[in-house]
Amino acid sequence: MITGIEHTGIMVSDMEKSILFYKDILGLEFIDRFDHTSVDVNLAFLGLDGKVLVELIEGYPGEVTNEGKVHHLAFSVLNIEEKFKLLQEKGVKLKDQEITELPNGKYFFFYGPDEESLEFFEAK
Repeated sequence: MITGIEHTGIMVSDMEKSILFYKDILGLEFIDRFDHTSVDVNLAFLGLDGKVLVELIEGYPGEVTNEGKVHHLAFSVLNIEEKFKLLQEKGVKLKDQEITELPNGKYFFFYGPDEESLEFFEAK
């Protein structure tokens, strides 16, 4: 039986840059990092309150491909207008130039260091 989402894995080309983005820009906490020697990749785990939300994966042969990325990763936030302004101030590339309002909440999309599509969503 499925009880929830464990985490989302995202292929990255620069582990240090991606850790800093998810930690310093998005506010996730760094939880753990190690080399997965059996498949020769580096892994880093970030999340909230000790719960892993994002697994960063670096080192598979070849470049990061669209196939290796997820479509998007959505984070629940409070005060989405403040988050929108903060990302603008930090120079984060925005996909949406304004916040969209839906019957169930508000959202906007932006990009991570490897052009991964990310979303902030504030429920009503």
